[in-house]
Amino acid sequence: MLSASPLPTQTSKRHKSVIAKTITILGSTGSVGCSTIDLIERNRDLYKVVALTANRNVAALAAQARKLKVELAVVADETCKADLEDALRGTGIEVAAGQSGLIEAANREAQWVMAAIVGAAGLAPTLAAVRRGAEIALANKECLVCAGDYFMQEVARHKATLLPVDSEHNAIFQVLERQHPEQIEKIILTASGGPFREKTTEFMEKATPEQAVAHPKWDMGAKISVDSATLMNKGLELIEAYHLFPVDVEQLDVVVHPESIVHSMVDYKDGSVLAQLGSPDMRIPIAYMLAWPHRMATPVPRLSLTEIGSLTFEAPDYKRFPALALAREAMRMGGVMPTILNAANEIAVEAFLNRRIGFSDIARNVEAALTTLRRDFPQNGAQSAADLAAIEEIDHLARKNAAEWVQKHAS
Repeated sequence: MLSASPLPTQTSKRHKSVIAKTITILGSTGSVGCSTIDLIERNRDLYKVVALTANRNVAALAAQARKLKVELAVVADETCKADLEDALRGTGIEVAAGQSGLIEAANREAQWVMAAIVGAAGLAPTLAAVRRGAEIALANKECLVCAGDYFMQEVARHKATLLPVDSEHNAIFQVLERQHPEQIEKIILTASGGPFREKTTEFMEKATPEQAVAHPKWDMGAKISVDSATLMNKGLELIEAYHLFPVDVEQLDVVVHPESIVHSMVDYKDGSVLAQLGSPDMRIPIAYMLAWPHRMATPVPRLSLTEIGSLTFEAPDYKRFPALALAREAMRMGGVMPTILNAANEIAVEAFLNRRIGFSDIARNVEAALTTLRRDFPQNGAQSAADLAAIEEIDHLARKNAAEWVQKHAS
């Protein structure tokens, strides 16, 4: 993991002044973006927000832009640009839209960029920030799932700093001995088990979107909540961890921990297991990355192990949750397979949320895409795509395949 300089300060006996760290938030109206803004507003002298982006939530984006007095506000959905211009008229805040607008925001001279756009749509703007050597607070799994080898090559080439925001990877980041990777036995990601942890296969066949997004511990968007319910989220995190940390595929494991207090663990060769614990609140890992390499105060509830009383752990059930098994297999195959996995999953989850397919059909769709497209790439399926254009082509093919499956099996 590449290092970055601490927050620059000027001090004397009489006063202490802080040069504010400049910030861009890609995906500011989602749960991660809103949590980031909450922390920034509590420390306005430490941070200056330069640019904000959202998908199509104009009202929330405009309110954030006004409050933080940003330079640029971007809406990804180009049909919403006029509404955003109306909402920000007279403020002096620049307005942009579409993919080019997202990339413009990522290219603004901000030291620290929160990459929180959900899905493959976040790849190009995050890469733009990487290529100017920024500190990237990575909350977008798909950058590493869709384009892990290529993305990490770009990080190294442009001397960017990658700071993992997902609670699991952030936990590992906090307890990993990066100077001695040979001492790592394995990395253990914890999973809450989602809302269907104790449900039968028969129940999940008939599960509704409302049931799937009702996560017992975390407040997340609909797509990520469904991924948590299928355990695909944990599968994507396995692939992400493989690229983030110096371990092999077989050194990655998952354990179900329904209390969501232990956020992940590193098992060392001497038998020591180091873990990071905390309340299930995303402001903890976000704060650690905002202040890194220091720490900052947060308003989250303090952890009381005596009040919790006990912590439980269990092995994941790969039969009831086949999405996790599919993600493991895609990770083992490598190459373009994780790109296909992610693209098909995004299409399937959207179809489920729109009530076109059932909950269990999500994994069936993904499996069909992996099987079909693996046959189409017999020679280079295990090879990584060479550039962003090649990655986007594979992503397009997988989405087309998954959409055709949905069309065929839609209820």
